[in-house]
Amino acid sequence: MKIRIGIGLGPWPFKEKRPEVFLDFIDYCESLDIDSLWLSDRIVSPTLTLEPVTFMAYMASRMRNMKFGTSALVLPTRNPVILAKQLATLDFLSRGRLLLVVGLGSDESQDFEATGIRKKERGKRTDEAIVLMRKLWTEESVTFEGKFYSVRDLTILPRPYQKAGPPIWVGGRSQAAQRRAGHLSDGWLVSSATPHEVGKGIEAIRRHAAEVGRKVPEDHYGVLIPFFFAKSPEEALDIAKGSIRFRPGISPAEYSALGAPEQVRRKLQEYVKMGASKFVMRPCGPGEFWYQQVEILAREVIKYLQTPFSKEERLERAGLEQQEGEAG
Repeated sequence: MKIRIGIGLGPWPFKEKRPEVFLDFIDYCESLDIDSLWLSDRIVSPTLTLEPVTFMAYMASRMRNMKFGTSALVLPTRNPVILAKQLATLDFLSRGRLLLVVGLGSDESQDFEATGIRKKERGKRTDEAIVLMRKLWTEESVTFEGKFYSVRDLTILPRPYQKAGPPIWVGGRSQAAQRRAGHLSDGWLVSSATPHEVGKGIEAIRRHAAEVGRKVPEDHYGVLIPFFFAKSPEEALDIAKGSIRFRPGISPAEYSALGAPEQVRRKLQEYVKMGASKFVMRPCGPGEFWYQQVEILAREVIKYLQTPFSKEERLERAGLEQQEGEAG
């Protein structure tokens, strides 16, 4: 089971609002052995949050090593035909580096009102959209009749670079999200969840998948974890608490990785024991700490826990697989 560790970006963390500031940070991440970069999704927001599909398109032309993905894309606010075309194009141009996690969005989000979507319909819209997007990525002429989306004799090109299209993972901690992950998805990414909750969630997803004769791959379970390095978890939480989502009745230390490097490593190992193997690590605290935090993560955590990239993977990350084939 391959352990992979990426970075979750979230809202704009830096004081300066110039694109170069964020892009320099992304270039720095790519200079390290980080697997991937992940973008959150919020249309209506009091803070500066970049639109993920647009930003991924820019990153695809800039980055050469890392993969990139959404954590999570609020699927019911998008038209699935247009989104399928956008993501197929992006995956084709980036030679299969797209990672896709979709979700329903938070209950307090204004995105549904802003996009004309009734919040109570978001679950069923998401289910239909997942099925329709997969068909558009893999079938020549698609006819689909749903409650919310219908198409007839529709074909989109280009096909995604990944043979069956980008794997679609589902985000969310709720029982409904776990059922959706088992019935429809290729994987599960959860945030603000304790190791115990992740273990119980994986058990539930496996059970739901078995109900419909499916199986989610064993290495397709992931966790988004806020992190901050400091002398102790208490000091780390004091600095980073403003950027960690709090859950009623549970300490953020239960679902975050805080403190000295060995404490952060130990927290990730707790999740691995529960069945998780993919991690989206979100730096916390003011943006002035992010370079330092990511450098420590790469040197003290990724180096020891991430499964080493194979020769083929390193060539692929460098975009050299074709050249090697021609030389041979």
